[in-house]
Amino acid sequence: MNRKKVLIIDDDARNIFALTATLKSRSYECVSCLGAQEALKILNTQNDIDVVLIDMMMPDVDGYDAISLIKNIPQYSKTPIIAVTAQAMTGDREKCLQAGADDYISKPIDVDKLLLVLNSF
Repeated sequence: MNRKKVLIIDDDARNIFALTATLKSRSYECVSCLGAQEALKILNTQNDIDVVLIDMMMPDVDGYDAISLIKNIPQYSKTPIIAVTAQAMTGDREKCLQAGADDYISKPIDVDKLLLVLNSF
């Protein structure tokens, strides 16, 4: 089985810690950062990220803007991006998908649902 490498972008270190622990226990390799600018540096220097988990509500550059910046990196134009948001309101899923996300998951994260989404790519 090929281990998937996940980039976790979230401005809350506690969320990164919890997601990393959960995914590593399921044999995922994790790389994380606290914002979009750092994520772009990682993506421009590493070419082995399989999927991106991105928090939509971040200071500086939010997830909606960051998704299009990530999709503009040629080697990541087809990489699945999963939007993670606490704003689980009507229309949020559509807004995330319109921004270019490939799927959407709300906080608090249901681990089984997250794993189903990750395994669908």
